[in-house]
Amino acid sequence: MEVISKRFFLYLSNNKVLDRLAKRWGARFGADKIIGGETFAHAIPLIKQLNHDGFQVTVDHLGEFVNSVDEARKHAQECLQSICSITHHQLDSEVSVKLTSLGLDISHELVMENMELILSKAEENGITVTIDMEDSSRCYATLEIYKKLKQKYRNLGTVIQSYLYRSNEDVDALQSYDPYLRLVKGAYKESSKVAFPEKRMVDENLKRLIKKNLLNGHYTAVASHDDAMIDYTKKLVEEHGIPRDRFEFQMLYGMRNQMQTELVKEGYTVRVYLPYGEDWYGYFMRRLAERPENIAFAIKGIFSK
Repeated sequence: MEVISKRFFLYLSNNKVLDRLAKRWGARFGADKIIGGETFAHAIPLIKQLNHDGFQVTVDHLGEFVNSVDEARKHAQECLQSICSITHHQLDSEVSVKLTSLGLDISHELVMENMELILSKAEENGITVTIDMEDSSRCYATLEIYKKLKQKYRNLGTVIQSYLYRSNEDVDALQSYDPYLRLVKGAYKESSKVAFPEKRMVDENLKRLIKKNLLNGHYTAVASHDDAMIDYTKKLVEEHGIPRDRFEFQMLYGMRNQMQTELVKEGYTVRVYLPYGEDWYGYFMRRLAERPENIAFAIKGIFSK
């Protein structure tokens, strides 16, 4: 049943008609429970509260698979404005970006131009940028861009997804770049030709990736809501004497709130991934696919209005 639910919500995440309806109805479907608002200005009070409560943040302007040059440049400008706002309001926040929103599917020149603008502004303001990983068809291009940019900008991280067969080799290939990696299980619909078909295999691979990147001395973000993965990381760093300033836990806004608070109280760094923007529908459906119990958010949203 869980597999069916995951496939169902991944299918819905690509439905353009439902996407248009969702933008019209917005928070009625529970989106306000897992996004920071439709604009960065809406998200600022929430980021301040999260910082006050001991959390660091990374913000993501929602939107992906852009096929218009003008739209890609608008996304880049939004990122630049968010960086300026983070500095102006003295927020403890990084910025996450999706390369398809910045023109990856249009041209290499366009996405590189936009990334250079963003990274220059971020470096000027002392802010780290993380390149999100998208579906497997864009994995190679994303990592090649990361490698190229990392030679010039130190304030840059990226994401590795443990459900892909290639991820172990990808981590090996990145070692010479002193990578800041966010390690996740992965949330896109993928073929068994490129991705592990069973959750057990995905989990075991994530553990391997966490261990490898940490023992190689690189900063690691363990992005998981899974108790087993969190406990594994705690035991690993204790066993090998890895300082707490060499890793962090990352969780999505609105998910496992009690666990997030407990980790902060225990003295761990916890970063909340906070998306904002109007294009929230695909993101929301993938979150439901990851954890079917999140469906309760949507049901509660519908009947509480």
